[in-house]
Amino acid sequence: MVKPTLLVLAAGMGSRYGGLKVAEPVGPGGESVVDYSIFDAHRAGFGRVALVVRRDTEDEFKRMAGARFGRHVPVEYVRQELTRIPAGFRVPPGRKAPWGTTQAVLVASSLIREPFAVINVDDFYGAESFKSLAHHLQSGTADCAMVGYVLRNTLSEFGAVARGVCQVDDNGYLQEIRELKSVEREVGHARSTDPEGRETRLSGDEIVSMNMWGFTPVAFDSLSRRFEAFLRQNGADLKAECVLPNSVSELVGAGQARVKVLRTGDAWFGITYREDHTSAVEKIRRLIQDGHYPRQLWK
Repeated sequence: MVKPTLLVLAAGMGSRYGGLKVAEPVGPGGESVVDYSIFDAHRAGFGRVALVVRRDTEDEFKRMAGARFGRHVPVEYVRQELTRIPAGFRVPPGRKAPWGTTQAVLVASSLIREPFAVINVDDFYGAESFKSLAHHLQSGTADCAMVGYVLRNTLSEFGAVARGVCQVDDNGYLQEIRELKSVEREVGHARSTDPEGRETRLSGDEIVSMNMWGFTPVAFDSLSRRFEAFLRQNGADLKAECVLPNSVSELVGAGQARVKVLRTGDAWFGITYREDHTSAVEKIRRLIQDGHYPRQLWK
């Protein structure tokens, strides 16, 4: 049986947090959040890791991998660069940042020939989520997959966050992702505020996407077409990004993809704000205390 690959999107700028947040230790042995993701993926049956990096952070990731997870699982690297766009398009003068997470996935197409998962480098997804996704990817189905989290299990205690709220049909397939820009925890529920200041009350039980996906290599062609359509419409915008949830949602709406939603009760957490770091350290400590992880992951 072919082992799937874990594709880690690690080229984000980290501007809100203030630097290369992936290097921040959260485990007692200096482990970062991505160490726990790779550990969980390795236990679930993923065979190798591909990291999408920037030119200026590639060496730092290689040092991290060499000291920890790179001794236990094969790791490859590919750069997300502004100029890696389809023929016939050009980079507008003044644009600084790459083109978003859809482009980040596409730059890895030369490395991947097997089913693969996509995750963010700075998010903790939970062991059961990796097991569920690995099972889907090894099942032989042509369907894509998205791990769906319960909204209340994903909110920060320290500020508003963006969340993609999912509409799922009776058979468990994704119908649509609605992006909410400002979602905050409330007592017993959640609240979203749009740019005009209008508030929407949320139950907290909604299913949301946290950018944990499963694809076969066929998806590269579909995503490439979406990226080209994005560039035709938004290529002159210096800040527009072609984000993966929007691309997948558009493919679903056009009948060009089927996405099975793998619901999970795992608690997701990330490091969106600096204050989230202390919370992440405590959550990892509790998971170790409860026997979910060894004190030193890669000993």
